[in-house]
Amino acid sequence: MSLLAFIAVCASLLATPGPTNTLLATSGAEIGWRRSAALLAAELLGYLLAIAILRLALGPFIASRPIVATALQAGVALYLVYLATALWQRSSLPLAHGRSITFARVFLTTLLNPKGLIFASTLLPPAGFPALLPWLALLSAEIVAIGFGWVLLGSTLQRSLQDPARARIGYRASAAVLGLLASMMAARTLVSL
Repeated sequence: MSLLAFIAVCASLLATPGPTNTLLATSGAEIGWRRSAALLAAELLGYLLAIAILRLALGPFIASRPIVATALQAGVALYLVYLATALWQRSSLPLAHGRSITFARVFLTTLLNPKGLIFASTLLPPAGFPALLPWLALLSAEIVAIGFGWVLLGSTLQRSLQDPARARIGYRASAAVLGLLASMMAARTLVSL
């Protein structure tokens, strides 16, 4: 794959709505882009650790045992249900109760994000670590830039969250997106059985 194709494909994959992007946008809406910017480090660490784990350890193991991939998909679907439930419940709490999107949630969600598998197994060239550094640097820049775009998108809705009724709708919409993603993961898991 050429460098330009890699950049374009990674950008389109990263821009696709998913669990991490939903959390970033929700945080932007909840606490604004300045305070949410730290979550971009959680996203970057989550993707890079997922790629490292998949490339070095789990990738070959999962490839030889399809049931492991199915179990991982089921686990991710359950985690997304947990996140959706937490956001749904957040919609009934007072606004001053604090932030619901934490560094740890974004990190774990990104670590479990299926996009990490696509980066590790399909998009990054099958090279050793030193040869991957330029590719990982480009991917890292895209992760931060596109993640920041999602935070900014969410921050445009921040004023809406000052109204409790609109805040409830916003949190429930985020929960619904995560629930839909969990349903899609569960369906994919059932089909692979």
